[in-house]
Parts: sequence; C-alpha cells; structure tokens
Amino acid sequence: MPPLPGGSGTSESAPTSESKGTQSKSILGLVDSPVPGLSIGAYGEIKYGSVQNPAANGQWQNGFDAQRLVLLPTYAITSNIIFNAEIEFEHGGIAFDPDDKLHGSVDVEQIFVDFMMSDRLNWRSPGIDLVPIGYINQHHEPTQFYSVRRPELYNGLIPSTWRVPASSLYGTVVDGVKYQLQLSSSLEDFGDDFALRTDANALAVADPNTGLVIPYAPGITGLEALALSRPVVGDFRQLSNVLAYAGKLDFSPPSVPGLGWSMSAYYTPNTTPRGAHDNFGNPLGHSSLTKFDAEFRYRIPKTWVEVRGEYVRAMFGNPINLRANNDGDPANNVGRFMYGYSGEIALHIPLGTILNSEWKLVPFYRCTYQNLQTVGYGEITGVAGADFSLPTGAGQRRFQDFGLAIFPSPKIVLKATYQRVRNNDPVGAQSDSILGGVGFFF
Repeated sequence: MPPLPGGSGTSESAPTSESKGTQSKSILGLVDSPVPGLSIGAYGEIKYGSVQNPAANGQWQNGFDAQRLVLLPTYAITSNIIFNAEIEFEHGGIAFDPDDKLHGSVDVEQIFVDFMMSDRLNWRSPGIDLVPIGYINQHHEPTQFYSVRRPELYNGLIPSTWRVPASSLYGTVVDGVKYQLQLSSSLEDFGDDFALRTDANALAVADPNTGLVIPYAPGITGLEALALSRPVVGDFRQLSNVLAYAGKLDFSPPSVPGLGWSMSAYYTPNTTPRGAHDNFGNPLGHSSLTKFDAEFRYRIPKTWVEVRGEYVRAMFGNPINLRANNDGDPANNVGRFMYGYSGEIALHIPLGTILNSEWKLVPFYRCTYQNLQTVGYGEITGVAGADFSLPTGAGQRRFQDFGLAIFPSPKIVLKATYQRVRNNDPVGAQSDSILGGVGFFF
C-alpha cells in the first residue's frame, strides 16, 4: 500500500515511504523503471475452503475467492513531493457479460500527494486516505496478519479498509514516537443502495407516485457495527456537510526492541444523513460517534514468541436517532456503545533454506470478543427509538482462530485457519470456517 508515515512496528516485508517513494526505481521489483522515480508495488490474496452458511441453516459450503489484487503506483515528483495511489481489483474483477461469472469491483482505494517538509511536520494533500485508527486498517496487506481473513475487530468495529476523503498532517515527535492528525468526511448512518440518494443529496422520504414512505437500510447496526457506514468518495454525493477528526500516536521505543503500540481516536459530531427518517417518515435527529483504539505488537527478542492485543470502543451520542433503532427490526438495535478486544500469540519457527529462500513457520492462536449490543440499548435506558428492544444476542460474538502461516519469503505467505464462532443467539452463529489462503506484498 502507499507509504504510511504514521505507522510503527511494521514488519520486515513492509516497504517504507523512502524505499517506495525515492530510492526504489523498479517496476514490481523485477526490472529497472523506464521512468526515474516511478515504483509499482502490489499486494493481493486468494482464499479457498469451506464455510458454514447461516442463510442455509449452517450448512457447510465450499468456495473460492480471488479476493483482491492491488497495484501500488508511487512516483517521486521531487525528492520531497511524492504521489501515491492504490488501485484495487476485488473478487476476480467485473464483467459486462454475466456469463463471465465475475462479481467484483475496481476501486481507487487511495490517492494523494505527500509534501515532505521535515521529519516533524509533513502534509498529505486532500485525497482518498485511510482513517488512522488501529494497526491493521493502515497495514492490511496479507503478510501483516497470520489468519486467512483479517482480524475480526477490523470487519465492523473498525470498517477496514476504512477509506475516506481526507487530508492529514503527520511526522515524528521524538525518536520512536510518530503522529498523524486527519480531517475527513464523516461516516454516514446509511447502508443501502446508492440510487436511494436523491439529486438533492438527501434520502427520499416518500415515493412521489404512491406517497408511501421509502425505507432504507442503516449504516450502523447491532449486527454489522460500522461496516456499512463509510462515506462515499466520488461525485459530490455525500449526505452530510459534517467533518470528522482522527488522530493517532505510534510508539516503537528504541529501549524496547520488537515492541510497537499505538493509541488512536475518531470523532464526528453527527452521523445522521440528510433526509434521515424512521419507517413512518418522521425525521431523525443528530447522533455523534466517538471511537478509541489501543493496540500493541511485541516480538520478544531472542525468542520465537510474538504477542498482540487490541481494544476498540465506539460510543454514540444519541442512539435513539440511529436508523437501526427506527427501522422496524428490533434484532439489529444499537445501544450507547459497542466494544471489542482480542489477544493473539504466534511462534516464529525457522525452517531453514528451501528453494534458495529462508522459510518460516508461524503457528498462531487468536481469541476475539465483540459486544455490538451492550446493556444500555433499547428500553432499558429509553433509547429504543421507534423499535422495541428485542435483540437476539447475535451481536455478542466470540471468535477463536487456530492456524498456520508459512512464509517462503517475507513477501509471500501461505495460510490455513480454522475459525470457531459463537454468539448468544439461540440458533447459534453457524458461521465456522476452514480456509486456506495465499497472500503476497512486494
């Protein structure tokens, strides 16, 4: 991915801003670049295996997904002005002929220009960027985590890849301490079809032909957290003028080799889109969002052991105004806050030289807990909105990941993961999986 000057604790496989932007003059690291200053990197992941399908009563179903191929063009306009982009092809790409059996997308995931003024102060121009919260949201290449799927905290509580229209300041405070401050478009409590946005960039309340209220899906729910709430990044179609604020501090103390940790926060005063309404057409008021994240990674020196941990918490100012509490579905209601945490241990076992490369085996175990429907929802605290509060318990989830990652090189990884999923729904989560994967980043 494009350089992430706010990051810390990056593994040996992650290119730095300097290596990608100014020193590297190659195309995919294979041949000399025909244009001085141009570098093209790439990352991607392919997944296959068997998963339980909750929509089929937990039936095991086999599948395959060429989930993503991402190209990373970087161009050093000067030694201090660096262009970065990330172009992503997802799920095998797209096709005009449905017989091609492709159901993917092509996205500009990131695009911006970095103006490198000094170690302590640099400016990232307005563009599409990642919200600086959590480690994996900014370092989400498949060589940066050991499971086939991304860690669960980044599939909703942090809606990775969380990209936004944004501009940032970043730099180094002192040796081992980096910061990033970002101003961006706010996420939106809207998770439905783009066609439901009117030409006035608001949500339609009533059908002009029938007069009936037009329902829409929420972007913030007690089942999917914030996964559907990311703002649009094109064509002036935002549903709000509200801005969001994010900041991150990364620490990699020289006195403790192998340790990296961060603290980050995000705040928006309002997530309610223009024209937001309940199922009866009544307008919905404002609701703010505040989010905190703290995480660490520690590769214990002179051992095979690595440990990781993370905690995420999202707090809503007026959940009575969230669409999920006013959509007629009591199972997806949202309370005053959501939270999740995880702990992980991995062993880095050298396998010796194979095929002229130093191979490494990394068995790991990760345990994650999420509560997306905390006590404080619904009628318990009088924030039920128009819905009755009858959550099923599906928002309280426990994940256990057991797996192996084999690194033939720091630039490629072969993975296998068994994930066991449990929640408090009486019918159970029914979404265990046994997956294999291939990932690369260079």
